Amino acid sequence: MTTLRSEDWAVRPSFVPNGPTSPVVLLADDTTLTQLAGIPAVAWQTPWSEISNLELIRFAHQMALFATIGGVRYCWRHRDLTDYEAIRALVLEHGGEVNRRRRRAGVLVVVAIVVVASFAGGIAAWFNRDSHSVNELADARSVNLTLKDLPSSWYTTSNAVLNYLVPAAGKVYRFTNTTTTTAPAQNSSFAKAATIFQTCLGITNRHDRIYGAAGQEPDVQVSSPIFTTNSLGGIELASTTQYYHTSVMVKKDTHEMSMTNFGSCFVKSSASLILSGFGLAVPKTAVASDWQPQTFAKGWHRGGTVAITVPGVSAKLQLVMIVITHGHYEVTLSAIVHSFAKSQSFLANEANVLLSRMTSSTSKAV
Repeated sequence: MTTLRSEDWAVRPSFVPNGPTSPVVLLADDTTLTQLAGIPAVAWQTPWSEISNLELIRFAHQMALFATIGGVRYCWRHRDLTDYEAIRALVLEHGGEVNRRRRRAGVLVVVAIVVVASFAGGIAAWFNRDSHSVNELADARSVNLTLKDLPSSWYTTSNAVLNYLVPAAGKVYRFTNTTTTTAPAQNSSFAKAATIFQTCLGITNRHDRIYGAAGQEPDVQVSSPIFTTNSLGGIELASTTQYYHTSVMVKKDTHEMSMTNFGSCFVKSSASLILSGFGLAVPKTAVASDWQPQTFAKGWHRGGTVAITVPGVSAKLQLVMIVITHGHYEVTLSAIVHSFAKSQSFLANEANVLLSRMTSSTSKAV
């Protein structure tokens, strides 16, 4: 059994209202996990039998430890990897999971939503030190769709299939600009989606920038609300904007996304992430199609569509994904439609709205 003393942690939330959250020392022995928090230190001791859902996430140069105690999800974070191997051994001994934070924030956050929805963005934000993040966030927010971009019959919704794919509206995710090198857990939703995508595109995990080890994280990501309407056969719609530190990073991603069948491969992997939220797998018979929306604004964009069947919905649905890139921006437009034929021109128009905002300083959302 691993015994441990590890210093210089911080915890969220506090163990008691307005209690100390740093500095924290973690102590572990055969029977308990003890936290010493604050100055002078206040001790909380919890038997391992009362701790569940242990998870250790390794970032490039930092780490975060999650655990559920008394129905509350706690996170301890450390700004370097001191004692990482000892913490890793401790988590594995007690049946927990060890993962590494990966790029492609939109996909990453989907997995986080399924597992620890309320903490994914907050933890990423703790580790951000970019002095330009305020301006980048404002720029990212100004690109996303708003109700003003949609006809009067549209409204926001919280009861949507896209909840399993699109991060919470307005929640800010900030990341360090690092290249990841390790694969996710073999049976995770993310790993399954990555396998579908890479097999479809004919690319190895080592060279894949979308799900794989070659990818780089954006500085900032933020999503619009999920919008819906009963017109055009019924649609759910949302946009997610990522702002990257350099335009070169975006160009490298765009190079991979310019492969002929990117749209169909990406939409199929996105469908996998939605269905995993329902405990389902993508049917082997599912056929995805590439789609190139017609826009008058000049810029790179690719799309794809695939049929999707979700529990509790008898109607035939299609998932539509459009990725748009320009400069420092990568924007994903996600839609669930009942009739792609009826909604195709409308979706192309919304893609044009996003592309116009990315390429012009005078057409930002207000």
